Amino acid sequence: MQSTEHRAVDSEQVTITNIAQQLDQDDKVKVGGIDCDGVIRGKIMSKEKFLSSLEDGFGMSSAIFAWDMHDVLYTQKNSIANEKGGHGDFIAEIDLSSYRRLPFESNIPFFLLRFKIDNVPVFADGRSIARSTTLTLANKGMRGLAGVELEFMNFQTPGQDGYESLGQRPNLASFLDANAPRALRPITGGMFGYSVSRPLMTKDYFHSIYDVAKELGCPIEGWHTESGPGVYEAALAVSSSERMADNVSIFKFLTKALGVQYNVTPCFMAKPLHGMPGSSGHIHISLTDLDGTNLFARKDKDESAPFDDVAHLSDIGRQFLAGLIDALPDIMPMVAPNVNSYKRLVENFWAPITLSWGLEDRESSIRVIAPPTCKPGATRFEIRIPGADLHPHYALSAILRAGLRGIEREMNIYLPPLSQMPGGQKPDKLPNTLELALARFQAPNSVAREIMGNEFVDYYAITREHELRAWREAVTDWEFVRYIEHV
Repeated sequence: MQSTEHRAVDSEQVTITNIAQQLDQDDKVKVGGIDCDGVIRGKIMSKEKFLSSLEDGFGMSSAIFAWDMHDVLYTQKNSIANEKGGHGDFIAEIDLSSYRRLPFESNIPFFLLRFKIDNVPVFADGRSIARSTTLTLANKGMRGLAGVELEFMNFQTPGQDGYESLGQRPNLASFLDANAPRALRPITGGMFGYSVSRPLMTKDYFHSIYDVAKELGCPIEGWHTESGPGVYEAALAVSSSERMADNVSIFKFLTKALGVQYNVTPCFMAKPLHGMPGSSGHIHISLTDLDGTNLFARKDKDESAPFDDVAHLSDIGRQFLAGLIDALPDIMPMVAPNVNSYKRLVENFWAPITLSWGLEDRESSIRVIAPPTCKPGATRFEIRIPGADLHPHYALSAILRAGLRGIEREMNIYLPPLSQMPGGQKPDKLPNTLELALARFQAPNSVAREIMGNEFVDYYAITREHELRAWREAVTDWEFVRYIEHV
């Protein structure tokens, strides 16, 4: 993949001095860090407080890693943030290179954060994990490039009393308190992927997303409707893997912010509606050397390759693929993090359900993209398991670390491509529930523990167990409709 990376701050060197100059006319700044659900958590700071924090950071409550996306505390104790420690502060370090302005919020300056405690990066902080992964690759003379394709459904945001007050201030929570989720209406009906006419129905919203994404430094390469009611797909322009993780988070933020202006609620659930295709978050990944040469590409076709599908892959590319194949069943919670993630991973909906790979094979978990269908410099892997609900920093870091493990161990590909499975033999199925995925993720000898560390695995498992517990205790609309009369 060829990088078209955009920096939030144009090529000038980022220093405290020039950031201070950039903020000369401002009196407040917005900052945000990313929690274990991939949600940006932040606040407004006075410019004076912000500038005084540029060198040493500022305190921010560790509670953001002690509760779920609805601010409910985890019931299991964990080592990162707990009552015994009083949910004390982390030190939030301001990432100056993340500077951008938010055009949908009075052009306020915005910066992303990383978190430390006792001068050590918080082991569950996704941005710190992504930075560590980048540095590990750089020390080996490598650089990760990534592209992410995000599909998402868009609903009309109802007013306080329902759809008759669409012109008033929207209140989705109040509407859902009084109505079933299926009462929400997508902004367009029917199924029409790659439509040139459907976006015209909400053209201001549609085009503003593209324009603001470019303005915020997370440009879109391709932008179109996807199959499903009110579904859009954004292919974010290739960048460094670390930058791409930030771009996914910023893209979701800007889309939701613009949705407020247009009374639209964008939905990044992996499976919003029963009977409809899910919303994917496909990850394209490659490695280059520090000069930008693709390390997965082979100079000449290997006529003696173990499989025709890897004839144009370098030895490093094959080892990276072998590492992915070996790791995927054990890192599923990092690429499919929620209960709902696994509702998307079902048959007949263009989503993978098996541990599989193949050249240009969109039915497999890992699609190999290599010559002759692309230029050597664009050789890459598309990991098709993630949905739009992915935590981008966790998912990209896990994928890169899994591939690097394959390179370091010089692994061989033990599994034939999906199209060449021996007669009657089927590939192993991936874990198809969060519960099964967690069992593999936190097993004593899991690949996840090897590449992510025990501290992270133990903590993240607690957060996912919390999701499972909340799901088990919920009474769903399906249950109510099915049983209200007949039991």
